[in-house]
Amino acid sequence: MSMNNQGRPTRAVGAATSGAASTFTGNKALQIEEGLIFEIGHFAETGVDLPEPEGVESRLGDLARSSEIGLPGLSEPETMRHYVRLSQKNYAIDMGPFPLGSCTMKHNPRLNEKVARLPGFADLHPLAPQDSVQGALEVIDTLAHWLKELTGMPAVAMSPKAGAHGELCGMMAIKAAIDARGEAGVRTRVLAPESAHGTNPATAVQCGFSVDGIPADDTGRVDLAALKEKLGPDVAGIMVTNPNTCGLFERDIKAIADAVHEAGGYFYCDGANFNAIAGKVKPGDLGIDAMHINLHKTFSTPHGGGGPGSGPTVLSDALAPFAPAPFVVKDDARYHLVESRAAAKEEGEAASSIGRLTAFHGQFGMFTRALSYMMSHGVDGVAQAAEDAVLNANYVQARLKTEMTAAFDGYCMHEALFDDRFLKETGVETVDFAKAMIDEGYHPMTMYFPLVVHGAMLIEPTESESLRELDQFCDALIHLAKKAKAEGPDAFKAAPIHAPRRRLDETAAARKPVLRWTPERPPQAAE
Repeated sequence: MSMNNQGRPTRAVGAATSGAASTFTGNKALQIEEGLIFEIGHFAETGVDLPEPEGVESRLGDLARSSEIGLPGLSEPETMRHYVRLSQKNYAIDMGPFPLGSCTMKHNPRLNEKVARLPGFADLHPLAPQDSVQGALEVIDTLAHWLKELTGMPAVAMSPKAGAHGELCGMMAIKAAIDARGEAGVRTRVLAPESAHGTNPATAVQCGFSVDGIPADDTGRVDLAALKEKLGPDVAGIMVTNPNTCGLFERDIKAIADAVHEAGGYFYCDGANFNAIAGKVKPGDLGIDAMHINLHKTFSTPHGGGGPGSGPTVLSDALAPFAPAPFVVKDDARYHLVESRAAAKEEGEAASSIGRLTAFHGQFGMFTRALSYMMSHGVDGVAQAAEDAVLNANYVQARLKTEMTAAFDGYCMHEALFDDRFLKETGVETVDFAKAMIDEGYHPMTMYFPLVVHGAMLIEPTESESLRELDQFCDALIHLAKKAKAEGPDAFKAAPIHAPRRRLDETAAARKPVLRWTPERPPQAAE
């Protein structure tokens, strides 16, 4: 299947961009129109009336501000209404299904939030004396234990703060292992499937490797024969996502690992989709040398909005000596942190440590949430979550393929992938279909990814959704597919109609974003 070179379409020519309704206020019933806080606030006033302090001499000297600060003033009710109205314009997992494939937007149990806010956890400081934070170190050590148990790996680095950061950790460990073997400058090439997450090749390049793509076969999986042809003495390793970004389990995963190891390389697995196999398959048993785990995808910690993420990285026996600092060690009944290369060498664990990846010890708030999730579910519950995620995805695929076109035959894993063949000759494009979903009250699924599928629509329902929610979601998409075939593009090109804003020029917004509010005239200098 050829790569999609279509790009991401912007709005149709002549499409409206204003979201104003045909009302005097611009409001649409309970959907209240709201401007920027700079547009509705008053620069000369504030919601707090305080008298000028008397008998106080400024100690700022020449550093005292000589002009207005340039922030708007609002009363308390105005401020509260402003942010409540803005919050109502955002879609959230608490409002409905978040079907983004490859992102695993699952429900975050409120129990996790309660645990993260416990005194002694919520108010920790990373520089607190270790004797005063023994409970926190125990949390990190306990979570590390269960991550190793679930993956079948002997070591784990807890400090990486996101998936891509975990990838960097794993690839740096691979590079260090290659250097330690005296093959620096020899093994310079990393193999990556065409359907890999974009961070995979970027991370490899960041570590000084070149990247060589591996094509997919007709089933959407790594072409094993093509992979073997590309192996050679210059190959440092391979980066494979399993289950992959087509929502499919790599059936040849063990053969891939064996072939790469025989060639002298290492196997990095992108663990973004671990939610599909947690408690069911141990990556260590598949021959994997390093794998990051997105706590914010698999173990329910909050996800989206730019963070916070958490990407602990498990390592095989071959890479464990190169694990980064810091890490927790237990001596008798006391926990302590090993925080440097020298200390790691002295400790005997991670004797060839690559050193620090970040200032402190990882995303502790994410650790408490993930451990809460694990302990409340138990090993059987974690496995059931994976089973239910796969069941839900296959239910969605079975229902939708009556009107939409599945990209590949057979069962999927945790996400269902569709292409745009069902829209052929309708005049409706993938992006139009996505915009129409907004009018139906749904956040669109992941669009145009993976690139190996033309007009891709990648749906991941996760285990969090009930049958009722799944049926309503599927009914809406089936309705839209039928409407596209029966009525053509007119209604779709105008969508979304009911959203606070209409169709945006996404390409222009990405290339020329307006990130700063500029006043029509600067505030007057203070007298």
